[in-house]
Formats: sequence, C-alpha cells, structure tokens
Amino acid sequence: MTATPALPPAASGAAERPHRVSRRNTWLLTVFTAVTNLADGVTKLVIPLMAARITDSPLAVSAVTLSLTLPWLLTSLHVGVLVDRFDRRLLLWLADGARALAVLVLMAAVSGGEAGVPLLFACGLVLGIAEVVALTAAASLVPAAVAAGPGRERANAWMAGAETVCNQFAGPLVGAALLAAGTAAALGATAATYVLGTLILLPLVPLAGRFRADAGQGGTVRSVHGDIRAGLAFLWGNRVLRTMALTLTVMCACWGAWMALIPLAATRSMGADDGRYGVLMSALGLGGVVGAVTVGLVNRLLGRKGAMFADLLGTLVLVATPWLTSSLVLNTVAAFLGGMGGVLWSVNSRTIGQSLVPDALLGRYTAALRMFSWGALPLGSALAGALAQAAGLSAAFAVFALAAAVIIIPFLRWMPAGELTAEPTSEAKDRP
Repeated sequence: MTATPALPPAASGAAERPHRVSRRNTWLLTVFTAVTNLADGVTKLVIPLMAARITDSPLAVSAVTLSLTLPWLLTSLHVGVLVDRFDRRLLLWLADGARALAVLVLMAAVSGGEAGVPLLFACGLVLGIAEVVALTAAASLVPAAVAAGPGRERANAWMAGAETVCNQFAGPLVGAALLAAGTAAALGATAATYVLGTLILLPLVPLAGRFRADAGQGGTVRSVHGDIRAGLAFLWGNRVLRTMALTLTVMCACWGAWMALIPLAATRSMGADDGRYGVLMSALGLGGVVGAVTVGLVNRLLGRKGAMFADLLGTLVLVATPWLTSSLVLNTVAAFLGGMGGVLWSVNSRTIGQSLVPDALLGRYTAALRMFSWGALPLGSALAGALAQAAGLSAAFAVFALAAAVIIIPFLRWMPAGELTAEPTSEAKDRP
C-alpha cells in the first residue's frame, strides 16, 4: 500500500482546519486593511496641507494632491500584471515598505527644513503607486486566504468597510489630531503604522499552495501589454463583469462630482458651519459601517442584484438631493445612504469578481476595475467644476443626477438576477 506523502506543516494545518484558518486570515486581512488605510487617510490630509504651507500657488497644491490619486489612472493596468505574476503577500510587504520609506524621507526633510513641492510631489507619487499595489494585491489574495462561501463574503464586507471608514473617514480625523503634535510627529506615526501593517501579515497563510497565481495556466509567457490585453478582454467578454465596470464608472463619476461640489453647496446653500459640515461628511463613513455590518442580511432579503441596485438608488439620492433641496438634514441622510450603498456594492462586486475571474487573471481584473472606478473620480470632479462654473451648482448636480438615473436602465437589463457567484468554468480557468 502506497504511503500518503506528508504535507508541510502550514499546508497540513490549513487542510485540517480550513474554517479556522479562514477565520484567522479574515481577521488578519481586515486589521491590515484598517491599519494601512488609516495611514493612507492621514497622508492624504497631511501632504496637501504641507504643500499649502509651502506655496500659495493653487496649481502647485493641486498637483501635489493629484499625485496621490493619479497612479490609479496611469499604473493600474500594469500593476494588475504585477499582481498576477508575483507573490501577492510579498507585494503587500513591498508596498508598505515603500510607503514607510517615502514618509520617513518627508519626515527627515521637514526636520531639516528642506521639504519642497517637488519632493512632496515625488513622495505623493510613490505613496499613490504603493496604494495601487496594496489594494489590488489585497483584494486578489482573498480567494487564496479565505474559503468560498459566507466566510468570503464576510471577509470582503469587513475589508471593504475598513477601507472605506479608515481611508475616507477616520484617517483625516486622525491626521488632523496628529498635526497638533507637529508635522514631523504626524509623519513618524504614519511610517510606524505602515511598518505595523507589514508585521500583521506575518501569520497569514494560504489555504493551499501559495499566494502567487498559477501563471502557467496558459502554457506561454506573454508580454506585459499582452497580459493587459488578456485581462481587459476577459473583463469585456463577460457580460456581468462588463456591466459592473460600466455602471461603476458612471457612479464613481457622480461621486467625484458630489465630492467636488458639496463643500460649496453645504457652506453657501445649506448654511453649514465647520462642525455641521463635518457631520455631513461623517455620515458617509457611518453609512459605510452600517453597510458592512448589514450586507449579509441585505443580500438575503434582496439578493446580490437587489443589494447592488440599492447602491444605484443611493447614488441617485446622493447627487439629486443637493439639486432638489438645501436642507442640511436631508443631505446628511442622503450621504448616509450613499455611504451604505457604496459598501454594499463594493462587497458584492468583489465577491462576484473573485468567483467569476480565474485566479491567474484576478490581479488584472481588480486593477482594471479600480481604474474604471477610481479613475472616474477626478474626471467627474473636473466635469462638475466646469459645469458649476458655467451654469451653477444646481445645474451641475442635475446633470449628474440624470446620469445616475440613466445608468439604472442598462444595469437592470444586463445584470442577471442569479448565478452571480458561480465558480469559473473549466474553459474560463484555462484562459490565459
């Protein structure tokens, strides 16, 4: 009788206790996401403020701010190839190391009185590129770390909630508090946080195999651009993925428009002071928390398509409310619904993508989807600013409310109600 070969300790433990390993990995990934996105939120507040203290040029300050998000437009597709070719946990470590180093360089420059706009722009680009790598790799390694089923949905919910709350809500608040102790102290604490994120991932183990995709599925090694084309072709060739990408592009443009116009609308039309404006913006994060906690219940009641449709309605309410009323209370409620819907969409779209996309393409798919979504944010902001300048705030909100309403029609028509989380077919798995 042939003896069964012994498994390595980590693989053996994962095989014997898959649910226990999944739960532990879920906690590790959630805490890692929270910690690193908290640091990202701090840098997105501190670095533009540093630029504003150095120069009075709006162009220079806006360029520094843009450096933090521009990599989503310029590097996403290439980062997707990187994530599909290399160990995804290693990429997370390298991204955190690059972010910590960039922040430490800034801290040293501040201490020596040599922090200028070119250095801020360069460090902003490093932080932006590292964020693209980290978020793409983190989302892509979930299938290797967490078993399919309710546990994976829960992992995606917690990670999406942590990302939204810490990056967009808690990070700026913590950054403002840290700045009270001085810019160098704020940067030092942020660098330490990135190092902590690296340490959190040390106990993370794959359920089986490793955190690197099986690159040899297609039997050939493609060029970088060939890999990019293969990833985009797969996304565009799948009706569900294509519908999600196009819908998300329009919704994120609407979000970008709202973020660009709401400061003026709140202070001029709604009569909000600094405190009330803070409450309005905090409603987004609170809605995100509620969405992360209730996504399982909402999915059971409405189904995945219904939960994602709720986000379309939430986005419509978000951008239409400032057009229809100057009530600060109603606009705060709209922000809460928008934040809740955003997390409902994020959790379900990630779960669907991780199920429909072969592991060897998951990095490229995730990066492409992020490019569509996060890349649409600055475009929506720019268009909204131009419309508001030419026709007024109300007209700009009206245009984007119309866009949010129109995108509902193709979503309802093209998005199937069932089989949104079927495992990839054997034919899909074999595609390069």
